[in-house]
Amino acid sequence: MPENLDVVVIGAGPAGYVAAIRAAQLKQKVAIVDKQWLGGVCLNVGCIPSKSLLKNAEVAHILRERGKDFGFSFDNLKLDYSVAVKRSRQNSDRLTKGVGFLMRKNNIAVTMGEAHLTTPTAVSVKDKEGKLTELSAKNIIVATGASAAVPGAWKMDGEKVVTYLEAILQEKLPKSVIVIGSGAIGVEFATVWSSYGVDVTIVEMLPRLVPLEDEEVSKELEKEFKKRGIKCLTGNKVESVEATATGVKVKVSAEGKETTLEAEQALVAIGFRPNSKGLGLEEVGVKISERGFVEINEKMQTSIPNIYAIGDVTGKLMLAHVGSAMGIVAAENIAGAETITLDYEMMPRATYCQPQIASFGLTEAQAKERGYNIKIGRFPFQANGKALGLGDYAGWAKIVMDEKYGEILGAHMIGPEVTELLPELTLAHLMELTPHEIARNVHAHPTLSEVLMEAAHGAEGTPIHI
Repeated sequence: MPENLDVVVIGAGPAGYVAAIRAAQLKQKVAIVDKQWLGGVCLNVGCIPSKSLLKNAEVAHILRERGKDFGFSFDNLKLDYSVAVKRSRQNSDRLTKGVGFLMRKNNIAVTMGEAHLTTPTAVSVKDKEGKLTELSAKNIIVATGASAAVPGAWKMDGEKVVTYLEAILQEKLPKSVIVIGSGAIGVEFATVWSSYGVDVTIVEMLPRLVPLEDEEVSKELEKEFKKRGIKCLTGNKVESVEATATGVKVKVSAEGKETTLEAEQALVAIGFRPNSKGLGLEEVGVKISERGFVEINEKMQTSIPNIYAIGDVTGKLMLAHVGSAMGIVAAENIAGAETITLDYEMMPRATYCQPQIASFGLTEAQAKERGYNIKIGRFPFQANGKALGLGDYAGWAKIVMDEKYGEILGAHMIGPEVTELLPELTLAHLMELTPHEIARNVHAHPTLSEVLMEAAHGAEGTPIHI
């Protein structure tokens, strides 16, 4: 292990390993520590394997439900979900090996084990055998992520009552499942399972699905989910979750009325809690919020200036790409390099259910609440030639614009591959472009991206194809 380190990064997920690489590029001597795996939750049991499962689910849905539309039929269709899971594991393994290669390429020392800060410049790492390795560095970056939040009264057995971790690894499909929570994880698993014919019920305490998205997105998603046979119980609070001999019982209440739901399995997807305990942070003086998040400034510094924190453990915005962006900023601040200040409200958000959801910035309601006079540009995929050709044309793109200056305040999309369309809009916002420039930018035809051009024309008051 190298001595005289400039940076020790604790946590090798998308925030941590990106910070380590950027620091190494800036001529810092870097070591990285993780107790379990390179690539973190995202590459191993989160973002990456779930996208593999979603692709398999898309094919399964077409084969099961859309054959007539495309002119094919089967006498004896067999779908092997275990193959989908194995493919997802292969993709994860490939990328985690890639992270290992990047650590070697950038001369970043890797230590596997549990890290504990003993002083503001020293980290003790205990491996599986109990052996201790002592690291000292001028700067420490905490990138320990977050774990699934589960109420203490709910007994998680990992088989009948599961979190995303067990759900993403299991090779056998449940016959029926109750998904508790309709954030990204909940609606993505609902998409996967329902595509294979699983009886899915989503329970959401708030009045609508994906409650952090624009209200119209929520309505559109619920409409499309119901077409797929997914039952959506919004405005229902879960009172208890109980494993039984044959599955699970979930008691829910709405408007004073209690109902008991039964299924083979329940997925708890109600949020995450930060992995900030047991690291020795508070002992060395790092300020932690009441909810356990590590408090930081715009430079990613904690209350101890040489200790930085990035990613989910800060609670700023629990998304892998946000953690990576924070990691780059932290490394640049440590090295004294030119950097930027992140605007978390304008970060891209992507949900890979079917139809996909992509958004950034203010919703229409938020913009009005803040006193903006707004214009809305909207265009449906149903009027887009490429979407019709794909046979995937539910949804629309919506741009929220400040009428006074033409500033893009936010964008909200639901439909085919909208997660791939979002960067044009976030880049436009970053470079202070208006819908006028987007509308004037010639988009290839036929492409899904034309929806953005058409929505921009609409925001300008000059819609072309609608």
